[in-house]
Amino acid sequence: MTCGFLESSATVSKKRDKFLFHLLVLITVFLSSPLLYAFDIAPFYTTNQSPLVQIYGLPSAGSAIVLPQGKKEFRATLDHASNYVDDATVRETILLDGETTRLTLGGRYGLSKDLELGVAIPALVRGGGFLDGFIINYHDLFGFPQGGRDQAPSNRLLYRYSRDGVETLKMDSSGSGLGDISLMAGYQLYHDANQYPRAVALRASVKLPTGESASLNGSGSTDVSVWITASDDYRLPLGHATLYAAGGLMVMTKGDVLPDQQRDHVGFGTIGVGWNPLSWIAFKVQMDAHTPFYRDSDLKPLAANAAQLLIGGTLGLSERTTLDIAVSEDIATTTSPDVVFHFNLSTRF
Repeated sequence: MTCGFLESSATVSKKRDKFLFHLLVLITVFLSSPLLYAFDIAPFYTTNQSPLVQIYGLPSAGSAIVLPQGKKEFRATLDHASNYVDDATVRETILLDGETTRLTLGGRYGLSKDLELGVAIPALVRGGGFLDGFIINYHDLFGFPQGGRDQAPSNRLLYRYSRDGVETLKMDSSGSGLGDISLMAGYQLYHDANQYPRAVALRASVKLPTGESASLNGSGSTDVSVWITASDDYRLPLGHATLYAAGGLMVMTKGDVLPDQQRDHVGFGTIGVGWNPLSWIAFKVQMDAHTPFYRDSDLKPLAANAAQLLIGGTLGLSERTTLDIAVSEDIATTTSPDVVFHFNLSTRF
């Protein structure tokens, strides 16, 4: 079995054209806004929303700059993901067909000069969704492969996995519920607080098994992550640009979802760039990747390295409030959802 990020040149070309179209739409929306508020460029607060991955505590990169002492930030994040995977080998079959809406309420607080604490509380709604027709028509319009989606029942919810003739996972009922709560901390390792700063932060999180694993609202495991996030800013003839990156390791106790195949650790990373042509708007491109969560499988959705690309940007809604809008695509096909629409509203006080 070979796991990796490389795909055929034809597939890469089609995905490139698809993202250029998304980018043009986002540029049109952003430039039509009259808002005029400045802000720092930070990574998108999202991760892989696959139903077999989002149950774990995989963290987003987070900002390389921790909050000043006494400052607070509240964040509401909405991720709507459309999944479709239908794959099989001689020993295994997997079908992931459905949509998930994940609303995460989070906050962080500057406890001291270099230390912040935070919490993230997710709620999930799963169902057959409403995007199948739109995605099928979109793929037809631009000549993208359907991957079998156009032959499947419309707006169906069915997550199923079988191995050696034994069905070890099945979810076919819609519902909602609380997800796994995460507690977080960040420590400022370095911060050059010039007008265009360079910063490095050490971050950690603990994900608790508060969600119901039988409904795929949680994994049943306790996950601990440690990672470093860094950013650097550069003046440009028009505005400025920020480069950011993160990398770390997550270890997990044994959970309830495919427990015999679950790995006990995962490596993850993020790299991205943002550009502020004007003080109130930034365009961002970001790639998130991680190693597999499962072993003893020849199926990419379980045992391949995952990578997703996000394009979008940030709007300054007020002096303290920003709105992120992004679309993600599975550049390592079938390892993350076909498409995720991401929105993040953050305010500081």
